Amino acid sequence: MIYPWQRAPAADVPDTARSLLGWRVTANGVTIRLTEVEAYAGTGEDPASHAHRGPTPRTEVMFGPAGRAYLYFVFGVHWCLNVVCGREGEAAAVLLRAGEVVDGVDLAVGRRGNTAIRDLARGPARLVVSLGVGREANGTSMIDGTGPLVLAPPLESVLVNGIESGPRVGVASAHDVPWRFWLTGDPTVSAYRRHAPRKPKAARPK
Repeated sequence: MIYPWQRAPAADVPDTARSLLGWRVTANGVTIRLTEVEAYAGTGEDPASHAHRGPTPRTEVMFGPAGRAYLYFVFGVHWCLNVVCGREGEAAAVLLRAGEVVDGVDLAVGRRGNTAIRDLARGPARLVVSLGVGREANGTSMIDGTGPLVLAPPLESVLVNGIESGPRVGVASAHDVPWRFWLTGDPTVSAYRRHAPRKPKAARPK
């Protein structure tokens, strides 16, 4: 099945991101209902996007087809999961920032350790750990069931007036662009932290 957002142009990635709230992502016995997402366009106008300067061996997956998984490693510690969107040849992706574990809670707890239920997938790295996926999922389809991840429509519609937007998190460029979207009042939405530039290292005394 091809969903309407798979046909949307990369420039419409904010609308695509908003439309994915409430969708469910499943892997390795755990299902998470998405409560927070973040949009990134690779159209040359979004310096926060990994694909801003064009395709590289790392980012070529972002250029389509839509519905594939794009995973990247941050800080040498965590994986983050995106779903590729935009027409083939146009780079765009939606970062899956947070969600509610609605099935497989015991499995998620086993992967995340002793933590509150609401915190199991409350942040992009936690979400990936709860799903039990990593590098092997990069570039695989999240739509047709051939990969370890499956993205499916919500069981209940999300009301437009139940969605909020605000600045993106953890990016050095264009961090004030309001392309982060979340479900109003949902306890699994991650805490907002504005980007803080790294302070230069103090020179060693001679």
